[in-house]
Amino acid sequence: MAKGNVGAKSGLSKVNKILFILFCIVLVGTIVFVVVSPAKVAENSGEESGEAASSEDAAVIDEFTPGTYGGIEFKTVDDVVKYYVEVFNYNKTLTAPYHEKGEAKTYYKLLGDEKLEITSLLVDGKENATINKLVPGIMGNLFSGSPKGLSPSDNRDPQYDTRDDGKIDEKQSHLTVDDVLACNVKDNGDGTITITIQPKGAELSFADKDSQGRFFNVLGDITGTVSQISVLSFSQGDANDNIKVLYQGGTGEVTVDTKTKEVTKAYYLMKVHLDITHANVTIIKDKSATMDLEYSNTYPASDDFLKTSREVTRG
Repeated sequence: MAKGNVGAKSGLSKVNKILFILFCIVLVGTIVFVVVSPAKVAENSGEESGEAASSEDAAVIDEFTPGTYGGIEFKTVDDVVKYYVEVFNYNKTLTAPYHEKGEAKTYYKLLGDEKLEITSLLVDGKENATINKLVPGIMGNLFSGSPKGLSPSDNRDPQYDTRDDGKIDEKQSHLTVDDVLACNVKDNGDGTITITIQPKGAELSFADKDSQGRFFNVLGDITGTVSQISVLSFSQGDANDNIKVLYQGGTGEVTVDTKTKEVTKAYYLMKVHLDITHANVTIIKDKSATMDLEYSNTYPASDDFLKTSREVTRG
């Protein structure tokens, strides 16, 4: 690893392995709790485990209305996307002084936090109240977020904000109008506008390769990571056959000062649904599960997050 590359060992580079380590822990724990205290296990009233999430990629935000917002005219969705890209690219040129562990650094002016949460986990169509209470604590111990530039981003330092061995430059947005399922613009009446975008859904999303990957910090090759976890195998087929990943329903909200084109605040919420079938973990065989995840980035990151996550301070 090159010296100074502050992102290579943090955040989403480890998320896939974390998720399946967590899955293994929870799967074993769920089976134990089912045997010991079956009364605490509730049948899922909705989808059965292994059943894919809704295939309908429906808009969850208001429809775009052409008009003038913050002094800027938006006639079409294409206008909104082009302006968003322009704003994104400009903000990725802005830097500011920081200190990390006492050493002077130059990072993106706008840094955000990152959080990962499992919102639902069912094993063989059932959930367990006791396990559900344990999941946040397990996740908190396994996943530690780090400051990042405007999403998608893999670093707080512009010189290292790349993916795929430098082939993907995250300092430029590659979002297109064809990637967008829905968007809208709101005039806040204070010289700022808020652009909300919902990218089209995608399966097994990769950075910069699809609608989700050009907007969010997607998880990438989950199935490749699973093959490295020795305790996890499958009673039929392999990881490619038994792990289905659907990105759908996530949105991003970006508030922009129209005079300067600076982003004053932003919030990205990516939603992911995983279906896992025929899983074996140690002596537990042929189990199915569904897992719903939410990954979020909030800008600007709080001083407390910067300090506690990576000992970073502003100025």
